[in-house]
Amino acid sequence: MYYNQSWAAKGNQHGNKHLYARTMQRAAVNIYKTDNSYELLVFAPGRIKEHFHLDMNGNELTVSYNPPEGFPRPDWILREYSRGGFKRTFTLNESINTENISAKYADGVLQVSLPVIEGKENTRKEILIY
Repeated sequence: MYYNQSWAAKGNQHGNKHLYARTMQRAAVNIYKTDNSYELLVFAPGRIKEHFHLDMNGNELTVSYNPPEGFPRPDWILREYSRGGFKRTFTLNESINTENISAKYADGVLQVSLPVIEGKENTRKEILIY
């Protein structure tokens, strides 16, 4: 499983060097491996479950969020966190069973379970540096 930065998250595109940092603030992601799956945790508190979208296109999984119309936008005095929309894309390899991907949203975390096909797990190989 690999993470791809979307064009909007790469920064310095169209002269906006802060775009990357702002995108990362909106939806931090942690990924860990269990015996039979990868677990992708999208930290997105204050969001509405029905406005998350997960889409598969080929071997790419896109996790996005679109806030509802009329979403309140107060005049912030201090703003260290954003509840706005985001889009994150991950490239899945052939070891992921894409038919059985599942997701749940609880306590501000969207957890996406990516089950591994038994026998197709990636083997780890150390590459020596000369």
